Amino acid sequence: MKKIAVLGAGAMGHGIAYVSALAGYDVWVRDIDQKFLDKALENIKKMLEKAVAKGKMKEEKAKEVLDRLHFTLDMKEAIEGAELVIEAVPEIMDLKKKVFEEVQKYASPECYFATNTSGLSITEIANITDRPEKFMGLHFFNPVPIMQLVEVIKGEKTADSTIEYGVNFVKSIGKTPVVVKKDVEGFIVNRCLVPYLALAIDDVGRGVATKEEIDATMKYKYAFPMGPIELGDFVGLDILYYGGEQWSLVPNADILKEKIEKKELGMKTGRGFYDWSKGRPEIPKELAGKYDALRLIAPMVNIASGLIEMGVASAEEIDLAMKLGTNMPKGPCELGDEIGLDVILKKLEELYEEKKLDVLKPTELLKKMVAEGKLGKKSGEGFYSYKAGEVTFKNIIVEKDDKIAKIILNRPHRLNALSFELLDELEMALKQLAKDESRVLIITGSGDKAFSAGFDLQEALADPSTLRPANSAMVAARGQEVFTLIERFPKPVIAAINGYAFGGGCELTLACDFRIMSKAGKIGLTETAIGLIPGWGGTQRMAKLIGLAKAKELIFLAKRLTADEAEAIGLVNKAVDPDKFWDEVMALANALAEMPPISLRVAKYAINYGYELPVEVGQAIEAAYFGIATSTEDVMEGVRAFFERRKPEFKGR
Repeated sequence: MKKIAVLGAGAMGHGIAYVSALAGYDVWVRDIDQKFLDKALENIKKMLEKAVAKGKMKEEKAKEVLDRLHFTLDMKEAIEGAELVIEAVPEIMDLKKKVFEEVQKYASPECYFATNTSGLSITEIANITDRPEKFMGLHFFNPVPIMQLVEVIKGEKTADSTIEYGVNFVKSIGKTPVVVKKDVEGFIVNRCLVPYLALAIDDVGRGVATKEEIDATMKYKYAFPMGPIELGDFVGLDILYYGGEQWSLVPNADILKEKIEKKELGMKTGRGFYDWSKGRPEIPKELAGKYDALRLIAPMVNIASGLIEMGVASAEEIDLAMKLGTNMPKGPCELGDEIGLDVILKKLEELYEEKKLDVLKPTELLKKMVAEGKLGKKSGEGFYSYKAGEVTFKNIIVEKDDKIAKIILNRPHRLNALSFELLDELEMALKQLAKDESRVLIITGSGDKAFSAGFDLQEALADPSTLRPANSAMVAARGQEVFTLIERFPKPVIAAINGYAFGGGCELTLACDFRIMSKAGKIGLTETAIGLIPGWGGTQRMAKLIGLAKAKELIFLAKRLTADEAEAIGLVNKAVDPDKFWDEVMALANALAEMPPISLRVAKYAINYGYELPVEVGQAIEAAYFGIATSTEDVMEGVRAFFERRKPEFKGR
């Protein structure tokens, strides 16, 4: 067990401490006032109680987590023996410097230092310490227990080994690291997000469009979770103003100054651009499209190209950071490629002429790409390649380890909801893996909250025609087509249900051969709760698996079952405690990988195809496949091993 110190017990500090203790670290939390420590402990206890109440954690585990947390006012006690110190005090440069001046008095030479900051210079803070090469930025996002992203920022003197340590630490606590290779203002997420919000506010101030027109367009036409004006209110207009001033990323901020003077700071004061006194504002859907969204998208694409140009991050890293850090459905590089980089460049030139802001001046990289004909999807190459035979997965991750392959649904910002693009990638991955040397396929979800929350309705509804009868029938047919590939996949497929599996996510698991489910998750065909019915094979596969009466009960009532309830009715093969979940999944995968591949394949086909046929026809299919199995080299190996009393080594021949 390794000791880490977290300095600052506020929202960020106690969140970092919680996820670190949850991952098995011995955590010492230090603050300057006992009331802050008491409040942090109270908040952590509430999180643990909630996790236990929801069945995501056993009481014994919760107690272990609390036992690993220590709270102190003594800096020396917190720091001595720590392998890593994470400072999470308020965003004041002088304060952070002062903290590290004291920290280095007690830290061992081997100890790594990290600052949790959303945009302050890593280099400037590092330079006041005795170890700038062992100093990095770890930018966590609020709320820490929920948000998946952590930006790992390299200062001018930060050693590569320090960044490697930071990446490994972030992974060890169940988060997703994105390395920011240069210490630039705003890093990745805030460098893109702050101008996006500020430019939208600027357009309201100039009378280009109303706040409702801007928000409706981004929310309903581009499937953003919030429009930029609403999001600015949610974040806090004071935070947006001071952060933008600090990073020189905000255009004319007079309208923000006026709001701050009136103490209209957004949701936290009950009023900002919107009135929040009665809850979240309602944005009229009919206003979508009345604003030119390229006025906000083009600058984001431009900023992303600048980050690539400076060597801060790749297109993939920028898009991942933006999706995880802001819940955007697509990253700026993906959006740019879809719209066309020539269209983006033209809009930037118009905007720069209009506003004369540096953030709108097209980058040399963007101009070069357009000049070379790299315009995005329509030309076959942009930030990504779209040429035939070249596959870049953006919504899934494919991993292979010896005999076991894994497909990870990788949209944690959307609870791994199934988009059309994800279905396309899933189809490509299944066809590739069907031909390789792997023997078992595991399908799971990214993050620790959801396997898949189902069809991405928010993205689908961005196009109002999606759910018209003719089009919705094609949506159903597309999902059925891809899930049938899973059902007919020539190798055993395990659904590792590591969280929520609702609607289309549940239907995906039904197409798999085995379902192992974490007790932290829930599962169900929930479509009827919103007036739909299962459309990707759920009405058919569920009934075959658990019987007609039970299937009707679950589907008609849109029931959400716990893992234990699902196991009791045979919906999943096994319900497993979260801390033993992957051990159980891999044990099954390894056992299947040792079996004869050809025999498993033909046995799977015989079971699936013969299930509803008359017994005589099913037996005929079985006999034919039995003949195939007896003609393999594996059957001879199996027989020899049986008589020689040894474990067979099946080659799949």
